[in-house]
Amino acid sequence: MDAADFAERWRAAWNSHQPDQLLALMTPDIVYDDTAWPYTMHGHAEVREFLESAWRALPDLEFELAAGPFVLDDRATLYWKATGTFTGPLDPPGFAPTGARLAFDGFDLHEYRDGRVCRLRILFDMLDVSRQIGLVPRQGSRLEKAGAAGQRLAVRALSAARRPRARRAAAAR
Repeated sequence: MDAADFAERWRAAWNSHQPDQLLALMTPDIVYDDTAWPYTMHGHAEVREFLESAWRALPDLEFELAAGPFVLDDRATLYWKATGTFTGPLDPPGFAPTGARLAFDGFDLHEYRDGRVCRLRILFDMLDVSRQIGLVPRQGSRLEKAGAAGQRLAVRALSAARRPRARRAAAAR
């Protein structure tokens, strides 16, 4: 298998927004683990659901290959960059579109069987994406500082609530 040719077909299939084009590059028993999805997907039906959700939320989602593929035996890693606009619902979990323009990068870890991907792990910074879509406050913002202050208060309250229990447990011994 020519890994560079496969990587280009993979990129083109993603950018086509046609599930069947991308699924054709995966084995029917694909194990697909993506940072953006709440569970590891198994098989074409679950991957199709994910793809349709991603393209509904980011209808202009586009990938470019930034580096790779880096190949070792029947595995390869691709470094990519993505852009898109959050104009559709993100479900799950049910986030409303914000119209935010996103730019993020990540890695695909492919394992191949018979010239197709049989295991896939996609890694990228979900915190960065969450900030870009407005789910998490921007770094250094007043809202982030207020959230950090609230977290510190919650930790203190939790610690204080645990102390009497710890004293009672120690006394009971």
